[in-house]
Amino acid sequence: MDAWPFHPVMDMPGGYWVLDLTRPPVEGWTAPFPYTVGRYDEARPWMYDTPLFGGTRHVHIGLDLGGPEGTTVHAFAEGQIHAVGYEEDAGGYGATVVTVHDLNLPSGTKHPWAGTTQRVWVLHGHLSRSDMDRWKVGDGVERGAVIGHLGTPEENGGWAPHVHVQVSTYAPEGFNMEGVVAPEDREAALLLHPDPRLIAGPLY
Repeated sequence: MDAWPFHPVMDMPGGYWVLDLTRPPVEGWTAPFPYTVGRYDEARPWMYDTPLFGGTRHVHIGLDLGGPEGTTVHAFAEGQIHAVGYEEDAGGYGATVVTVHDLNLPSGTKHPWAGTTQRVWVLHGHLSRSDMDRWKVGDGVERGAVIGHLGTPEENGGWAPHVHVQVSTYAPEGFNMEGVVAPEDREAALLLHPDPRLIAGPLY
C-alpha cells in the first residue's frame, strides 16, 4: 500500500474486517476489528427492506467502509464538489457529497484505464449532517481533504456508521446514485459503476 497513488478514503488504524453480507450476521456477532469493509458487487437479499428499495434491489454496487461515528472521510485525489444533498428516506444515504475527478492511473496499473485520464464522479454517502455546510457545488477539493465524517444511524438513513463509496463514469443528476440494483440490472450497473477499489486500494 506504500506505493498506492491515492490518499486513503478512510484511515482504519488497528485493522479492519471484510464483511460477508450475503446473509444476515449471527446474532450477537461483532467484528474483531474497529473498522469494516463491505464488498462491491455483493448480493444482499435479506438486507434492503425499506420501501426505498421496492423489494427487488439488493445487489450492492458501492464499497462500504465502516467505523466509529465521526470517523473522517477523505478525498482520494484532487477534484471538485459536484453535488451536496440529504436523502431523507429510511435506508437512504442521508448526508451525501459527490466529487468529480480526472483520474490518472499509473501506466503500470493492471486496469484498462492505466496511462489515460478518465473523468469519474465519486459518491460519499451516510455522512454526518453537520458536513452539509462544509461544501458548495464547484468548490475545489485537495487530495486528502476532509470530505466529511461518518454519520450516526439517526442521520444516515438508519445504518451503522459507514461511508458508501461509489464510482460513476457518468455525471449523476444531483447528488444521488442508485447504490443497489436489481439482479437483472447488475451487468449494466457494473459497467457504469466500476469497482471503488480502483481508488480505495486492494482492501480485499
